[in-house]
Amino acid sequence: MDINEIFKMMVEENASDAFIKGDSPIRFRVYTEVKIVMERVYSKKEIAELVSKIINHRGKEELQAERNCELALYYQDKWRFRIVVFYEKDDFSIVVRKINLKALSFSELNLPEKLLEKLCQDRRGLVLITGTTGSGKSTTIASMIEYINMHFQRHVLTIEEPIEFIFEEKKSIINQREIGRDVLSYDNALRQSVIHSPDVIYITNIRDRNTCYAALNAAETGILVLSTVHSVNAVSTIERIVNFFPANEHKFVFTQLSFLLKGVLSLRLIPRIDAKGLIPAYEAMTLSPTISNLIREDKLSQIPMCIADSDIFNMKSFNQCLWEFIQAKKISRETAFEYSDEKKELDLLVHNIKYKD
Repeated sequence: MDINEIFKMMVEENASDAFIKGDSPIRFRVYTEVKIVMERVYSKKEIAELVSKIINHRGKEELQAERNCELALYYQDKWRFRIVVFYEKDDFSIVVRKINLKALSFSELNLPEKLLEKLCQDRRGLVLITGTTGSGKSTTIASMIEYINMHFQRHVLTIEEPIEFIFEEKKSIINQREIGRDVLSYDNALRQSVIHSPDVIYITNIRDRNTCYAALNAAETGILVLSTVHSVNAVSTIERIVNFFPANEHKFVFTQLSFLLKGVLSLRLIPRIDAKGLIPAYEAMTLSPTISNLIREDKLSQIPMCIADSDIFNMKSFNQCLWEFIQAKKISRETAFEYSDEKKELDLLVHNIKYKD
């Protein structure tokens, strides 16, 4: 088996992910569904041979120690593939994610332009792009970095695991550091970043207290920090950040977030009806005076209502976004209700405004 054959098929099939394991047919994720793409079943020995071809000595050591290894490979000039090799029932399993090396614009990605442009203009603070795996977080961050690159004279420092998008420098200078290759750990990279004089830092993912603490400190010292969190909306994002810390520090963290958290954009990719593919539905929260007060006073339950009533601050609830997509005939009403967390609220929204079929 040649990994480039898999890459080629993923591009041809417009697949976002490939799932490869021994004694099982190869499956691709095309839009939201996982489907079998070839009848040929590779043996566990053949999968092991493939793994030995694609990972280097350091990767083999990591795989042995961690039972998991991440790497990235290029295909042609347009594509980069993030590969995860891990053990499953003591045999190898592989997941491949396709990444388009072209950082697209906000409009090309159907993202909220005014909101993201405003967030990119900030000189300090924390901006979080959230969602489940495969919801478009990394692509959104890449589009933000490219916007900064095109419009501002800044030093952008990325700390990635692994590096995904490669940027061609325009107005900005961009240094991209990969964990395990350019620096040993997130802790080391964030400690060292202080003397690298960055204007913007991108951290692939905030997943623990140390990384979160460093991100907040960097934002407080006058750096714009971009990162991602695996959470479903603004409230769960704030809760996740706060819960990285012990209970006796929660009040202090709420206070920090009340002036540092410039915005949270939560994404969900959903099937569209006006064209092939998926479209990002989103919830957008920005740091208005009311949101700031609600965070500082730990009144998170009031945030969703504030988001829905704050269009002037470029905020939008998931249901408002879904309703706009229904009106524009980009998604069906059935799909909107399937993906909505507050179906009763969406039902009221739909029936309070006449929908024309």
